[in-house]
Amino acid sequence: MTPTEQRNQRLGSKMVKALERRHFEAYYCATAEEAKQRVNELIPDGSSVTWGGTMSVRDIGIPEMLKQRGTLDVWDRDLVTTPEEKQEMYLRAFRADYYLASANAISEDGVIVSIDGNGNRVAAITWGPKRVIFVVGMNKVAQNVEAALMRARSTASPINAARFDINTPCQLDGQCHNCNSPQSICNYIHFLRNSHPQRRHVVILVGEELGY
Repeated sequence: MTPTEQRNQRLGSKMVKALERRHFEAYYCATAEEAKQRVNELIPDGSSVTWGGTMSVRDIGIPEMLKQRGTLDVWDRDLVTTPEEKQEMYLRAFRADYYLASANAISEDGVIVSIDGNGNRVAAITWGPKRVIFVVGMNKVAQNVEAALMRARSTASPINAARFDINTPCQLDGQCHNCNSPQSICNYIHFLRNSHPQRRHVVILVGEELGY
């Protein structure tokens, strides 16, 4: 085990306990493959499932795995193209049994920070789907809530702005300008400090670098 792997395992184990104190169901998985299988185990046959705009979930192949099972009602938001279809999918997500997401940052004591442009992702995290499963790489862990917010705004948001190729100041220099750009993706800032109802939210911490 490398020093990084040792650190992630030790901190991940501590964070699982912190998350459980906040009424989350929580796990630490050393690898993305382990996390992928954990997601598969958590979702029972016959469930409806969809996801938000998460690269972590996509990059490790979770949508494909769930579709290949053949026993789930998978609502694939990546197949819709028109604004009307996207709006309908965003609304439909509130009725899902399982909603998959990641986070822009998480504090060591278990507060999840998410930033959203349209608000559909943080809305579904807050209310609607019966259960929400987060897949979060240990690269997104910050020491405290203030550092988590800084990471979300100064690291994740400029990278996502580049990914979407939108016209924001952070696209030009990679720095957060606390802007009011019409194309800003930092319109909704969400802090999830406790899972309510208890264990509605599941957090799978992954000892690899995932997403942004």
